[in-house]
Amino acid sequence: MIAREAEKAIRSLATQFKAVAVVGPRQSGKTTLVRFIFKDKAYINFENPDIRLYAMEDPRGFLANYPEGAVLDEVQRVPQLFSYLQQILDESATNGIFILTGSNNFLLQENISQSLAGRVAYLNLLPLTLNEIRATGGSVNQHIFKGGYPSLYNNEVDPSSWYANYISTYIERDVRLIKNITNLVTFERFIKLCAGRIGQLLNLNSLAVEVGVDTKTISAWIGVLETSFVLFRLQPHNKNYNKRIVKMPKLYFYDTGLAAALLGVQNSNQIDLHPFKGALFENLVIVDFLKTRLNKAKANNLYFWRDNTGNEIDLLVDTGLEIIPVEIKSGQTINNEYFKGVLYWNKLTKTEGGYVIYGGTAIQKRSNTITVLPYTISNTHGYEIV
Repeated sequence: MIAREAEKAIRSLATQFKAVAVVGPRQSGKTTLVRFIFKDKAYINFENPDIRLYAMEDPRGFLANYPEGAVLDEVQRVPQLFSYLQQILDESATNGIFILTGSNNFLLQENISQSLAGRVAYLNLLPLTLNEIRATGGSVNQHIFKGGYPSLYNNEVDPSSWYANYISTYIERDVRLIKNITNLVTFERFIKLCAGRIGQLLNLNSLAVEVGVDTKTISAWIGVLETSFVLFRLQPHNKNYNKRIVKMPKLYFYDTGLAAALLGVQNSNQIDLHPFKGALFENLVIVDFLKTRLNKAKANNLYFWRDNTGNEIDLLVDTGLEIIPVEIKSGQTINNEYFKGVLYWNKLTKTEGGYVIYGGTAIQKRSNTITVLPYTISNTHGYEIV
């Protein structure tokens, strides 16, 4: 098993709250991690139809079998349990008694907010970070193409075949569970069109025209992809610094391997010549920042900034005390163009510093206080930007 950065946070949360919910996409390693951490707890998987039926028909009797608590896997599939869990957690003097996992953020959050608010700590577990897969080696193109799902590193599996099956399973199971979408062929085409918009401003009208549905449907489908951890919207920072700023979010995927598969990439060698290499590299870095943040059980603090004249910062990290600008460049040779965005930001905001994350291997500290870092160590070796 690959050591996970989120382990420390999960162990800590289990000492502070009556229950812990670990949520993330299918195959992100939730079950493996919680079973490793809580070896002594009983394990129940609600994907099993017999167990699920028992829990749905007799939730009180089902939970009575686990007086010492348990790991409840894919618990969003049995919403009947949550009201009974509330009473058990209220009457228990023990923290960390139940560990919940789920791959559907909307259904799980909805049930937790209705019955278990204040009793459950929440941690989003995404696929592997670059730091977690560092021991496996690989080039930037391989990291983009292979993505971060643990199964691809624990077993000898062809990424193209794995992602094709993942997409098929996701559409057949999760999409139907979240929303009753009847035209799955159109929905799959919609996902592929989203992959073609990585790093771009999300224009619902344009997407609706290409898919052939109305904007309300597109908005609802974006919500489906977000709640099942396929993609996310990076929001613009709301401070305008006396400029007219762009207010539309940007679109990114939680995993570049999945995005590459949707774009039709067949192997890592194709990445170099692919028109989306820059966007996929940007996605790789931004989602790694997000993973690092979520693995600490902290809220998303990432934004971007763009004004109406085209000046832009790829990533802003809002620490509460300062806003750190980060430019992301896929090239492996540092040149002066890499610094234009951060220098403009420093001049506009009357601040200093910032980072350039790039596809090379050298670390440089420029005299203008901008630090250049390889993408593989942007959140390690003392550079804890998030």
